[in-house]
Amino acid sequence: MSTTETAASTSADAPAIDTDKLMGFVFRAVDEVGATLNAALVVMGDKLGYYRDLAAHGPTTPAQLAERTQTAEPYAREWLNAQAAGAYVTYDPSTKRYMLPPEHALAMTDADSPAFLPGFFQIALGTVHDTQHIVDAARSGAGYGWHQHDSDVHVGCERFFRPSYHANLVGSWIPALEGVQPKLEAGALVADVGCGHGASTILLAKAFPNSTFIGSDYHAESIRTARARAAEAGVDNVRFEVASAQDFGAAPGGQRFDLVAMFDCLHDMGDPVGAAQRVREVIAQNGTWMIVEPMAGDHVEDNLNPVGRAYYGFSTLLCTPSSLSQEVGLALGTQAGPARIRDVTAAGGFTRFRSVAETPFNRVIEARP
Repeated sequence: MSTTETAASTSADAPAIDTDKLMGFVFRAVDEVGATLNAALVVMGDKLGYYRDLAAHGPTTPAQLAERTQTAEPYAREWLNAQAAGAYVTYDPSTKRYMLPPEHALAMTDADSPAFLPGFFQIALGTVHDTQHIVDAARSGAGYGWHQHDSDVHVGCERFFRPSYHANLVGSWIPALEGVQPKLEAGALVADVGCGHGASTILLAKAFPNSTFIGSDYHAESIRTARARAAEAGVDNVRFEVASAQDFGAAPGGQRFDLVAMFDCLHDMGDPVGAAQRVREVIAQNGTWMIVEPMAGDHVEDNLNPVGRAYYGFSTLLCTPSSLSQEVGLALGTQAGPARIRDVTAAGGFTRFRSVAETPFNRVIEARP
């Protein structure tokens, strides 16, 4: 067959292009580019106080926003226009004023609301900032550690997850665990492994003053922040230590932990089975391992939704590289699903496993010896 005949055959076999579908995809991609840029604009508006100012003052001109926030008017003007185009704020052409709807204000300014969003954007922006490192790692098969990322990843992570912990941890998640709340009220020994900045540890310590809490994380800078946060909160029944999940400290005086908690971190670990084995070594025989993981189903098709899309993005750029940077590098992925988490707990020596609570972003799992 000649070259001309081959080309003609290939052309004849090519699928017909639906122009409407093509342009629909192109304009969807344009929207995606706008959304990508908006992540930076949300972080900008959060850091400059634009959302808080709009929430406090109502309909506003760019000049008023700039004056009140002590920023340059051209930046305030273009930021407001971008926010209006993305329907984050509304624009009234007759008055040339912009307004942040009250529902949006709750999501953009109330750090204690479970709907609070700026931390989500901040961790996303910090994650994207390091994309070139992940491109290089994908070519070599290497990892990229949590500690190597931009600080927006660490700060944004706490700001994203803390509101959900604040809304659910003490009020619904702890009561869902069999027999745990009475132990905490009476005085239990608790390990919070992979505690980051200590938001979960401090919430629990404040709620259960008779119990003792030990938070641990391999990231020394996060532990320094956790210690400072505990001092600010005035809690004296908590301490923090630098340690990995595979070797976090034994309980004082040879005691065993009544509760071991891991919040949104098991899937990030290089050796989650080793972590499970360590938990089994230090937990009391009637103790509880509380595992909070990102919401996910067991199959890819279960996770093809907006939450799953975001988490698969984080898994590619943040969580999987983190696991691959450590020994073993199991790379569970952010969307591991309960079946894979159950396999990890079973390999660590746990015989009982159940899902006890969930939110749109998290699943809470109870594992027991």
